[in-house]
Amino acid sequence: MSDSDPLREPTPDAPPEVAGPLVLGPMLRYIGETDATVWVETSRAGVATVHADGRDWSSPTFSVKGHHYALVVVEGLEPGGSWDYAVSIDGVPVWPERDSDFPAPRIRTIDRGRPTRLLFGSCRTSVSNDREGHRTNGVDALRTLALALARGEEEWPDLVAFLGDQVYADETSEAMREFISSRRDIDEPPGEEIKDYEEYAHLYRLAWGDEANRWLLSTVPSCMIFDDHDIRDDWNTSWTWHEEINRTPWWHERLMGGLSSYWVYQHIGNLSPGQLADDEIFARVLESAGGALPSAPEDGARTELDLTDAVFDLARRCDRHPEVYRWSFRRDLGDSRLVVIDSRAARVLEPKHRSMLDPDEMRWLDEQLTGDVEHLFVGTSLPIMLPPGLHDLETIDEVLAMGTHGRVIAEGAEKARQSIDLEHWAAFNDGFVEVFDMVMQVARGERGTAPSSVVFLSGDVHNSYVAEVVDARSRHGARSRVVQAVCSPIRNPMPRMIRVMMSAFARGLVRPMRFIAEHSKHVPDPAYPWVVTDGPWFGNCLAELTVQGRDLSIVWRGGEIRDGDDAHPVLTTVASVRLPAST
Repeated sequence: MSDSDPLREPTPDAPPEVAGPLVLGPMLRYIGETDATVWVETSRAGVATVHADGRDWSSPTFSVKGHHYALVVVEGLEPGGSWDYAVSIDGVPVWPERDSDFPAPRIRTIDRGRPTRLLFGSCRTSVSNDREGHRTNGVDALRTLALALARGEEEWPDLVAFLGDQVYADETSEAMREFISSRRDIDEPPGEEIKDYEEYAHLYRLAWGDEANRWLLSTVPSCMIFDDHDIRDDWNTSWTWHEEINRTPWWHERLMGGLSSYWVYQHIGNLSPGQLADDEIFARVLESAGGALPSAPEDGARTELDLTDAVFDLARRCDRHPEVYRWSFRRDLGDSRLVVIDSRAARVLEPKHRSMLDPDEMRWLDEQLTGDVEHLFVGTSLPIMLPPGLHDLETIDEVLAMGTHGRVIAEGAEKARQSIDLEHWAAFNDGFVEVFDMVMQVARGERGTAPSSVVFLSGDVHNSYVAEVVDARSRHGARSRVVQAVCSPIRNPMPRMIRVMMSAFARGLVRPMRFIAEHSKHVPDPAYPWVVTDGPWFGNCLAELTVQGRDLSIVWRGGEIRDGDDAHPVLTTVASVRLPAST
């Protein structure tokens, strides 16, 4: 490779300068048996075209807050096929970039006979990929894998599932702070945190603008769900939190910018072409195209659909009435199914009726959790099966915060909930019980033929581990293994003291916390006890789950700097676990 090879050069903590019509992307998002979608952000109104297999698919851009985007639907492909593709804007080739040393991006459709290879992980900060960035935040596991794939050292994944905290709106990098300072006074709230849509747009450029990661996202399909840091730490922790944050003068603008930009940058790429046509907002894009692409007039101006009001109105309605829109989604992967749950925006926070999911969301999930697939994967940013000691702590704190032991103790429990993030599924026990019952029905074969495994895929907790329901067959009649697999962080390592605490909750504190829980008449016992079987592991990593017939294997991999070469991290194996089918 040449000396200017992007695989060989460090990446600065700043988005690339826009020299042409393409600002960000392309990102290969949805992938099906015969169709796909490709997302781009452009510098002006225009028509984006994807070229593959000797054919073209085009879409006009739409705008939000003066930024321009297109999501091109690619249809009529053969199942199990693979094609190099290119992107042009108004006929100008923009991807692959000229003289790029990365392989050509490609679209590879789902093959029902091909075992699934699924990457997953969460929590990725956007700082520089140099010595200082590696010192403060560790090596980016996503970028390390991208470089290994580009060199042909790894097998091709079918999908990467980002399970929360794709961007950090409340913990900004130096480059992001410089941008914020250029447009407002950071001594005024919200200070160095993200304020509005414009700052979110820049934050996404920082997160996805690195050359290696940008190439990876152009050629490996992706799906995404938010967690709290995409909006703000502890987002929707409790009714008390909700009341307190809504009293701040800046929160409404932040939430509107966060949810609106999430719809544009993350959510629409999760949807299939059929779901896009049914989406109340994106249907306007398809209607605007009307089967005919707009042509530019002689003065170069082009009429463009402006979705700003529609997307911001959606954000306002979702904040007040979460049931009006669904952020959860499903992906069919041939031999497997992935159901991804919104465990943030769909919460019911009323103190006497708390649940992780509102009734409408629970009904939708009930419809998705069926058998008749080899493996059922349930993606949720927050682990269902926390380390048992931590689960009991959160359950105890929830009971205390409800006022069972008086107002003073309730206030202290609420402060603990917010300060140390005691707001996972265990803290919303009714919803936790309902979802776990559904999953066990699937595992027992009561909702179709039982899968070989039901696996919760999660992140959030800044450590990685595997947990499993104890004696699921003999005690609960399950024909499937019921497993929790966690991968976190991709790039945001946990401080050492908290690592010690998390290890204790996974092992040493299990019995003491269980003793306390069992001797409280208000603390419910889990109907399906589980144990941590592997881990926890700490440090940055990205997991790859591989279907091997009825068996599964999961490998957690990170990056390591050798011989001081910060530009070329080496892929390392953090842990490896094999999950044979239940017998």
